[in-house]
Amino acid sequence: MTLELLADHLVFRFPEVHEDAVLRVTFQRTLRVPDDGREHWLPPGLGAFPVRDVISFDDRLPLEWRDRGGVVLPMWQAEACWISFSSPNGYPLAVKIAAGKINAVTGNPWQDALDHEQQDFLEVPAQPWLDGFCVKKGVVRQFVAMPLGEGYTAEEQLSGTAEFGGVQILVRPLDGVVWQKRKEAEAREFRETGAEWASAMLCEEVSSPVAMGLAAGGSIRQEIVEATESPRHWAPPSTRERCFVHLINSAQWQQYAGSPPPTAPPSAADYTRAGLPWFHHYSDRPAIDGSSKLASIQTVLELGAEKGESPLDGNESFVPPTPIVVGKVGKTTIEGKDGDW
Repeated sequence: MTLELLADHLVFRFPEVHEDAVLRVTFQRTLRVPDDGREHWLPPGLGAFPVRDVISFDDRLPLEWRDRGGVVLPMWQAEACWISFSSPNGYPLAVKIAAGKINAVTGNPWQDALDHEQQDFLEVPAQPWLDGFCVKKGVVRQFVAMPLGEGYTAEEQLSGTAEFGGVQILVRPLDGVVWQKRKEAEAREFRETGAEWASAMLCEEVSSPVAMGLAAGGSIRQEIVEATESPRHWAPPSTRERCFVHLINSAQWQQYAGSPPPTAPPSAADYTRAGLPWFHHYSDRPAIDGSSKLASIQTVLELGAEKGESPLDGNESFVPPTPIVVGKVGKTTIEGKDGDW
């Protein structure tokens, strides 16, 4: 596997498996939905977070960050994000996402192997993005950044420690032989039938960096689709399938990266009052159930109230508008929620 950082995109390539086996991953800035008991539509993408390679920071980062390698991106406290996945060639890939080494689909501790019995991964390209922790069928709790060590993150609530923070990604491609046979079968069918077909892709002394982890925010309607690939069709495990994504507080980004961080996003209520759209992802595939472990996590708002703190500004409720449907192939196809508005 090779891992590249191109224009704030993480690009996983598996040329040893097949030349088509490529995955592009971006971390998208977004609105933080209110934690108000409602299930909200998908928020928009407000542009990709800036991402830098750990080695570009020389010796300015903690030793453990440099030892783990990977990349660094900035997030404001209580800022939300979603993760976008794109397989340019339609090549199937299994993607595991963890926050502080807590699986974002099952709530279980990190493991490299794919769990096919209790599906602990996303199957791309059927799953084009992930907005949060899967807490029940069709609902996720939004990813919200909070300082590590204050008890808010999923890692601290489920493991009792504040050791890792950040986000962990593992990518496993489909076996190249399986994919090549499918391509050849499709080519034969095309030649024989003449059918018309298409696919829609859905050096200054500075303070120590404030490490961030992901906590649970408001509820969003989002399905994690059931995997359809046979477990025996995935490529054998490799030692270079993973990437560690470190999160640093945006207030320190300029000190470390030498460039200003993105400005804080507007509140969801302000965005809605401006008449801007929300989204709903259409899928005709069944969804998996949520995780009882993740459902047990207290949200930032709930835990803040218990601690006598007010960690969330702009938690104002609003009347949700009718969403734009994305991913549905018909008279109009909208390919994604980032950049379409």
